[in-house]
Amino acid sequence: MAASYDYAPLFRSSVGFDRVFNLLENAQRARSINDWPPYDIVKTGDDHYRISIAVAGFVQEDLDVTFQSNLLTVTGKKQEAANEDYLHRGIAGRPFEHRFELADHVRVSGANLRNSLLSIDLVREIPEALKPRKISIETESAMTSAAPAQIEAQKVA
Repeated sequence: MAASYDYAPLFRSSVGFDRVFNLLENAQRARSINDWPPYDIVKTGDDHYRISIAVAGFVQEDLDVTFQSNLLTVTGKKQEAANEDYLHRGIAGRPFEHRFELADHVRVSGANLRNSLLSIDLVREIPEALKPRKISIETESAMTSAAPAQIEAQKVA
């Protein structure tokens, strides 16, 4: 049995962490959901990731990958062939949905289906405005060499 955590005390003493608490609550709820089909999440570079999902028995038309507001959703719904009479069915073809919460500035760069493996490539692109920038440090001699600005007082008429 999974423990349930109450984040209310943290809401009272913090500002701006709502999204983090929502992620924790959603992850706690998602634990009970079945992890079928199996998947891997791999870091392929400093700012590159890949999600690989084993989708044996599914074709490209059966799969849907959508990305909206930091949420990547992968769904699969197999089109059943009515004329097939299985003697044994070991390859699961049941519908599935996987949801992945992505960090800010992470976007989907591509997806491909090869050898029953759906690979979704992700890249983190930090905007220039948010990247660290070098601040030049001036010496005191450079600061004092300029004449100080004086404020002129209004003349009394």
